[in-house]
Amino acid sequence: MTQPHDPAPSAEATCEVAVHALPYNGGTLHARSWTPASASAATPPIVLLHDSLGAVSLWRSFPEALALATGRQVVAYDRAGFGESSPRVDTLTPSFVADEASTGLSAVVDRLGIERFVAMGHSVGGGMAIEAAAQLPGRVDRLITIAAQVFAEDRTLTGIRAAREDFKAPEQLDRLRRYHGVKAPWVLSAWTETWLSAAFADWSLCEVLTRVQCPTLTIHGGLDEFGSTIHQELIRDRVSGQARKLLLPENGHMPHREAPEVVLAEIRRFLA
Repeated sequence: MTQPHDPAPSAEATCEVAVHALPYNGGTLHARSWTPASASAATPPIVLLHDSLGAVSLWRSFPEALALATGRQVVAYDRAGFGESSPRVDTLTPSFVADEASTGLSAVVDRLGIERFVAMGHSVGGGMAIEAAAQLPGRVDRLITIAAQVFAEDRTLTGIRAAREDFKAPEQLDRLRRYHGVKAPWVLSAWTETWLSAAFADWSLCEVLTRVQCPTLTIHGGLDEFGSTIHQELIRDRVSGQARKLLLPENGHMPHREAPEVVLAEIRRFLA
């Protein structure tokens, strides 16, 4: 829980917000940055990786709150095919989680001139942040995961099957179009059909975790419908660097929305 002595940003604090269209594979990646007045150029910024149906806009007010709470620049981007980034029509391969670290994420930090950064991801974005920490040890200063999965657990697949049924209702896909426009059907298929494919059944980050050397914070909800707490335990126990966890027993798959004050306070302490 938040401690009384934890510093909190003042109500008057604001961020400079910038929108970026970054060249990528003949198209663009949409990114947004929040820079508080207190941010130091010497302090590694936080780069956010969104979930399977996510986009910059679906982080809502969290990036700005995170920037103000930590005094660091926060950068979020839409992966290729998502949000306001350029569309794609290909089928994701089982290596798409590992590939993002060396493709989209690397393009974003390179284009923005970011040398070292905190990799922070939600759900599958947490898996991508893990891959980034393992693949780019000289650039990832710290790792933060929220509701991350590290293998294709039965609970995860059951939740995806239920979601696939829910999205057969036209109004559900219409909701997705608010954030992804005409790309919404591809976004949905990229999530459900990739995770539920036979080729993805053996996907695991368990060995990748052993290559993570930086300090790690893993956050998980005890009622997460897309992954049990085994994922949090595996992250904490298998990374090579120091690790700590925040378990929120009464929260589900969105701890940063369900308990933002607690999550922000823990991240602030972790990065202090």
